[in-house]
Amino acid sequence: MIGQDAAETLALQALGWLAGQDELFEGFLGASGLDRDGLRARLGEPEVLVSVLDFLLSDDAFVMAFSRDAGIPPDLPMRARAALPGGAEYHWT
Repeated sequence: MIGQDAAETLALQALGWLAGQDELFEGFLGASGLDRDGLRARLGEPEVLVSVLDFLLSDDAFVMAFSRDAGIPPDLPMRARAALPGGAEYHWT
């Protein structure tokens, strides 16, 4: 089990990783409806952190690349998502 604080930290780490992947980062911004200024202004909000993990989890290749680069187990992003608000209602299909 992962706690909410650790899940939020992982989401921020995932965001940093996404920011280093130009094409993926632009895809995240488009999918989230945020622009760079909006993202900066709302960075710590649970909804934004959830959207980071939701975007990451939308493609197994994203999860695997992030997990490899971060040196974490590939199931950790999914467990982090479950620990954040609304995680119990998240559907993986």
